Amino acid sequence: MNKNNNEREVLKKLDELNIEYDITEHPEVFTIEDMDILGIMLEGNVVKNLFLRNSNGSHHYIVVMDKDKKANLKSIKTQINSTSLKFASEDRLKKYLHLKKGSVTPLGILNDTSCEVQVLIDKDLIGEKKVGVHPNTNTSTLWISLENLVKFIENHGNPITYITI
Repeated sequence: MNKNNNEREVLKKLDELNIEYDITEHPEVFTIEDMDILGIMLEGNVVKNLFLRNSNGSHHYIVVMDKDKKANLKSIKTQINSTSLKFASEDRLKKYLHLKKGSVTPLGILNDTSCEVQVLIDKDLIGEKKVGVHPNTNTSTLWISLENLVKFIENHGNPITYITI
């Protein structure tokens, strides 16, 4: 397996925390549709991840939601008591999470050394035994329980808020 450093660091941290996971390697994907075409979705509940910012760019968020849902940014804004939300630029994605477009994942918080990025999790995912997220690269999918994903994020120190999508 040819792993990049970003992915190796995620796997190392998961192992340190004794978190169980599986990995599916695949060609580079950029969308949920790409993953569907490759049949990755048959293995579990792949989640959709969005990287957002508030109107003046002072706060950043990763939204983790069911792949079949559409995010209502106005509703999310109200739930987290924020100014208007918009998609963050690829430059911001690189700056805060050291990720590139198509690789957005809650595991990217490992690169957020100052824990500035808040993770927003769709309440409907609570109890999921197997969610699929990128391990900081879009050439593989990591399968993990939501409970263990939360454990990973909490261990790093990024704030988590549960929202309704």
